[in-house]
Amino acid sequence: METGLDHILQSPRDVGTIEMIIRRPGVGEREEMETAELDSELGVVGDSWRARQSMSTADGAPNPDAQVTVMNARVVSLLAQDRDLWSLAGDQFYVDLDLSRANLPPGTRLQLGSAVLEVTEIPHRGCAKFSGRFGADALRFVNTGPGRDHSFRGINTRVVVPGVVQRGDQIRKL
Repeated sequence: METGLDHILQSPRDVGTIEMIIRRPGVGEREEMETAELDSELGVVGDSWRARQSMSTADGAPNPDAQVTVMNARVVSLLAQDRDLWSLAGDQFYVDLDLSRANLPPGTRLQLGSAVLEVTEIPHRGCAKFSGRFGADALRFVNTGPGRDHSFRGINTRVVVPGVVQRGDQIRKL
């Protein structure tokens, strides 16, 4: 994994590309999409985010600050090795963009197609499911050292401007 570090760190800082869009209609289900609609109440329309319980809210309701997750495509490509396995990471957007906290601090807005997301304070960390799918070494890689500093596991965002996003669209730091 360390051999891929330089390639990951060369990700574009201001304008990148949407490489993959995933909707999770139910637990353990993944649908790759060419186009997604983003809604300020629902997140990715048709995704199960709204129906999932959260351990980060007092009442277990879905956390609006973890509405849409974004992961660096270079990282998931290195970990999964096969593009067909990217969706196992569990994120909705896989992008070629530097997602580090230094580049995208909380409050940063990102335009994807006609939609706008805002990076939230909540860190996105790998968990037991991530380890089970990609291995303990992959979990360490994303959660410690450069992986943690550069948000290799990805970022949490919320929808601030609803809109439509297509695979291949630009993702632009505003």
